[in-house]
Amino acid sequence: MAFERACALADLREDEALGVTVAGQDVAVARHGEEVFAIEDMCSHAAVALSEGEVSSEIGGDCTVECWLHGSRFDLRTGKPTGLPATEPVATFPVDVRANPDGTSDVFVDIQSTLNGVTPA
Repeated sequence: MAFERACALADLREDEALGVTVAGQDVAVARHGEEVFAIEDMCSHAAVALSEGEVSSEIGGDCTVECWLHGSRFDLRTGKPTGLPATEPVATFPVDVRANPDGTSDVFVDIQSTLNGVTPA
Protein backbone atom coordinates (compact mmCIF):
# COMPACT_ATOMS: atom_id res chain seq x y z
CA MET A 1 0.00 0.00 0.00
CA ALA A 2 1.11 3.53 -0.78
CA PHE A 3 -0.42 5.83 1.80
CA GLU A 4 -0.06 9.58 1.26
CA ARG A 5 -0.99 12.37 3.64
CA ALA A 6 -4.44 13.78 2.90
CA CYS A 7 -5.03 16.19 5.80
CA ALA A 8 -4.72 16.75 9.52
CA LEU A 9 -7.27 14.89 11.63
CA ALA A 10 -8.17 18.24 13.22
CA ASP A 11 -9.26 19.51 9.77
CA LEU A 12 -12.23 17.11 9.76
CA ARG A 13 -15.57 18.36 11.06
CA GLU A 14 -18.17 15.89 12.32
CA ASP A 15 -20.93 16.92 9.89
CA GLU A 16 -19.04 17.62 6.67
CA ALA A 17 -16.59 16.04 4.28
CA LEU A 18 -13.29 17.62 3.31
CA GLY A 19 -12.32 17.64 -0.35
CA VAL A 20 -8.62 16.91 -0.92
CA THR A 21 -6.47 15.79 -3.82
CA VAL A 22 -4.16 12.84 -3.16
CA ALA A 23 -1.71 12.01 -5.95
CA GLY A 24 -4.06 13.54 -8.53
CA GLN A 25 -7.21 11.77 -7.24
CA ASP A 26 -10.01 13.88 -5.78
CA VAL A 27 -11.05 12.35 -2.46
CA ALA A 28 -13.70 13.24 0.11
CA VAL A 29 -12.45 12.53 3.63
CA ALA A 30 -15.06 12.33 6.38
CA ARG A 31 -15.23 11.57 10.06
CA HIS A 32 -18.08 9.59 11.59
CA GLY A 33 -17.62 9.23 15.33
CA GLU A 34 -14.09 7.94 15.83
CA GLU A 35 -13.85 6.49 12.32
CA VAL A 36 -12.37 8.24 9.28
CA PHE A 37 -13.37 7.38 5.72
CA ALA A 38 -12.12 8.32 2.25
CA ILE A 39 -14.29 8.03 -0.85
CA GLU A 40 -14.08 9.20 -4.42
CA ASP A 41 -15.11 12.86 -4.45
CA MET A 42 -17.57 12.57 -7.33
CA CYS A 43 -21.21 11.53 -7.34
CA SER A 44 -21.74 8.55 -9.64
CA HIS A 45 -25.00 10.09 -10.91
CA ALA A 46 -23.78 13.60 -11.76
CA ALA A 47 -20.45 15.41 -11.89
CA VAL A 48 -20.82 16.88 -8.39
CA ALA A 49 -18.25 16.83 -5.59
CA LEU A 50 -19.50 14.73 -2.66
CA SER A 51 -17.31 16.78 -0.32
CA GLU A 52 -19.79 19.63 -0.80
CA GLY A 53 -22.59 17.52 0.71
CA GLU A 54 -23.67 16.82 4.26
CA VAL A 55 -22.32 13.89 6.26
CA SER A 56 -24.57 12.11 8.75
CA SER A 57 -23.10 12.99 12.11
CA GLU A 58 -25.19 11.02 14.56
CA ILE A 59 -23.34 8.23 16.35
CA GLY A 60 -25.09 5.05 15.29
CA GLY A 61 -26.49 6.96 12.29
CA ASP A 62 -26.43 5.88 8.70
CA CYS A 63 -22.76 6.84 8.03
CA THR A 64 -23.43 8.51 4.68
CA VAL A 65 -22.56 11.58 2.65
CA GLU A 66 -25.24 13.31 0.61
CA CYS A 67 -24.86 14.67 -2.91
CA TRP A 68 -26.25 18.18 -2.53
CA LEU A 69 -27.55 18.39 -6.10
CA HIS A 70 -30.03 15.51 -6.29
CA GLY A 71 -30.02 14.10 -2.75
CA SER A 72 -28.40 10.71 -3.36
CA ARG A 73 -26.62 9.40 -0.26
CA PHE A 74 -23.51 7.20 -0.34
CA ASP A 75 -22.43 4.85 2.45
CA LEU A 76 -18.99 6.00 3.60
CA ARG A 77 -17.98 2.40 4.41
CA THR A 78 -18.98 0.75 1.14
CA GLY A 79 -19.40 3.57 -1.39
CA LYS A 80 -22.84 2.17 -2.30
CA PRO A 81 -25.70 4.59 -2.92
CA THR A 82 -28.46 4.29 -0.34
CA GLY A 83 -31.05 6.19 -2.37
CA LEU A 84 -31.93 7.34 -5.86
CA PRO A 85 -31.14 8.80 -8.28
CA ALA A 86 -27.61 7.33 -8.00
CA THR A 87 -27.41 3.59 -8.66
CA GLU A 88 -23.64 3.02 -9.02
CA PRO A 89 -21.16 2.99 -6.10
CA VAL A 90 -18.15 5.27 -5.77
CA ALA A 91 -14.66 4.07 -4.86
CA THR A 92 -13.68 3.80 -1.20
CA PHE A 93 -10.04 4.01 -0.15
CA PRO A 94 -8.00 2.63 2.77
CA VAL A 95 -7.32 5.19 5.52
CA ASP A 96 -4.61 5.26 8.17
CA VAL A 97 -4.63 7.84 10.99
CA ARG A 98 -1.11 8.41 12.29
CA ALA A 99 -0.11 10.18 15.48
CA ASN A 100 2.60 12.83 15.33
CA PRO A 101 5.21 13.43 18.06
CA ASP A 102 3.52 16.75 18.94
CA GLY A 103 0.24 15.01 19.85
CA THR A 104 -1.62 15.86 16.63
CA SER A 105 -2.67 13.27 14.06
CA ASP A 106 -2.66 13.14 10.27
CA VAL A 107 -4.93 11.23 7.88
CA PHE A 108 -3.24 9.15 5.19
CA VAL A 109 -5.09 7.64 2.21
CA ASP A 110 -4.03 4.93 -0.25
CA ILE A 111 -5.56 5.78 -3.63
CA GLN A 112 -3.72 2.96 -5.41
CA SER A 113 -6.15 0.39 -4.04
CA THR A 114 -9.86 0.48 -3.25
CA LEU A 115 -11.73 -1.25 -0.46
CA ASN A 116 -14.79 -2.00 -2.59
CA GLY A 117 -13.21 -2.88 -5.97
CA VAL A 118 -14.68 0.17 -7.74
CA THR A 119 -12.30 1.87 -10.16
CA PRO A 120 -12.32 5.65 -9.66
CA ALA A 121 -13.56 7.70 -12.63
